[in-house]
Amino acid sequence: MAEFVSIDGVRLEYAWHGLSPAEAPTLVFLHEGLGSLSQWRSFPEEVCSRAGCSALVYSRCGHGKSDALTGPRPLRFMHDEAVTVLPQLLDVFEVRRPILVGHSDGASIALIHAGSGAGDPFALVLEAPHVFVEDCTITRITELRELYRTSDLRTKLARHHSNVDTLFQYWTDVWLRPEFRRWNIEGYLPDVRCPTLVIQGKQDEYGTDRQVNALVSALGGRCEGIMLDHCGHSPHVDQRATVGDIMTRFIGGLE
Repeated sequence: MAEFVSIDGVRLEYAWHGLSPAEAPTLVFLHEGLGSLSQWRSFPEEVCSRAGCSALVYSRCGHGKSDALTGPRPLRFMHDEAVTVLPQLLDVFEVRRPILVGHSDGASIALIHAGSGAGDPFALVLEAPHVFVEDCTITRITELRELYRTSDLRTKLARHHSNVDTLFQYWTDVWLRPEFRRWNIEGYLPDVRCPTLVIQGKQDEYGTDRQVNALVSALGGRCEGIMLDHCGHSPHVDQRATVGDIMTRFIGGLE
């Protein structure tokens, strides 16, 4: 059952699983660009149980049952989440050893948080991260905009979001702005000091292995990159058992 917490006057829905943050590292789940708490389904609870951790799952502003966005997203919306909202959220819950589990935009937020000095995570687990903008990403989001109008995509998303039209408009608008093509967080990577696991599907329609290669190149021995076959943009959905095993192994090996 989701509960609510207020950060800077914005009400965010969250769920807590497992132990207290004083007893074990806390997995902090950061959803994708059109994601929410409920779209993770039971995956966070299962991973935290297997890994012997606690887990904090929340919906960012505009997502799920959290408060609606009050205006268009700025180009640095992921930076704002990483350096302003996330540190306050971790403080409220007294999370001192966070393992950030980010998917897509959420993975980028995790990288900015770690590389900017806004926080000092214990580790990062990244699914399909965006380090820079690729042509295929823009192509797919352009297709999504049409599908939202012509298919049942809106109906499916509305099951998870109280303000689905505002969320979809503001998220697609920022990604499709011409100036957003220059968005790039490679400059943060040298300062990501914690162990990092990257998982991406070989059939990811939003990004290529260039994203994984950039991370492995910049982080060196601190980073393990895994490409999964028969897998698209959501590895924890497309290859749920495999991804659960990989994450559990990685978390269990942390010191």
